[in-house]
Amino acid sequence: MDSVKVIADKIAKNIGAVIKGKDDVVRKTVIALLTGGHILLEDVPGSGKTMLAKTLAASVDGTFKRIQMTPDMLPADITGVNIFDLKTSQFRFVKGPVFTNILIADEINRATPKTQAGLLECMEEEQVTVDGNTWPMEDVFMVIATQNPVDTQGVFPLPEAQVDRFLMKLYMEYPDHDSMIEIFRTHIQKDALEQVTPVTSIEEIKNAGKQIEQVSISDAVYSYAADLVEATRTHESVVLGVSQRGGIALLRAAKTVAAIHERTYVLPDDIKEIACDVLAHRMILKNALRVRRNAAVELMKEILEQVPVPTEEMLK
Repeated sequence: MDSVKVIADKIAKNIGAVIKGKDDVVRKTVIALLTGGHILLEDVPGSGKTMLAKTLAASVDGTFKRIQMTPDMLPADITGVNIFDLKTSQFRFVKGPVFTNILIADEINRATPKTQAGLLECMEEEQVTVDGNTWPMEDVFMVIATQNPVDTQGVFPLPEAQVDRFLMKLYMEYPDHDSMIEIFRTHIQKDALEQVTPVTSIEEIKNAGKQIEQVSISDAVYSYAADLVEATRTHESVVLGVSQRGGIALLRAAKTVAAIHERTYVLPDDIKEIACDVLAHRMILKNALRVRRNAAVELMKEILEQVPVPTEEMLK
């Protein structure tokens, strides 16, 4: 049975063959997959959001489906619907695209709030309820949603309750000059995605999850995570800070980071590595700051510098 580090490295290397110059984003995406969380990818058109999601899905020997969100889409288009079968004279449930291992929800902010809410139960409860009947999701289920921050017409911003369901919010950003040249070389003559083959299985990801569960957290690290969460609530620039759900998500992701580093315990550095990605999007800032892109990330970095880190003596 491969270790968490081996599985993570295999997936990251496979994605890196297509997504150039984005090692940090690729790494965080793999962390989210192994943690069992969902990702919100945000950036300008053409930055590689959908390609990253497709490459991750192609790297795993499981099922994946893609939904192009539109304003006329209904919740049943995602979850499924009961249809009347003339042969049996009974209603039969036809499962929607959400019944898969990896679901790509492209341009999620183009769907109406009603349709966005259709994903809510799936993401949080890992089940779908239709006409009083409940259908469980796959054992490994991940939503990778993308959105374009520059569009203002025909879009419906995600409500706070929906954003809070995403383990991480990641930004692709433009690549540097050398990475852009590599992207041109990779994509100019062929579809790079066709060259991607699965490097891990759903069973391996489930086994990795069991290994991650064995990672321990000391009282000092629990206290450090609580201090970070509380600091987001008392900061003068924050209207609404991070909830307990955000703190739990931070610790779960930190356990995955520790396992990738081949440790059986979490260090404060593990928390600091993913704190901005896990917590920043959960804060609601004052109006003057909301217009600034990445303002929440910058604020979270400031909080990380201010909150005291447990010493080695405290971790023993």
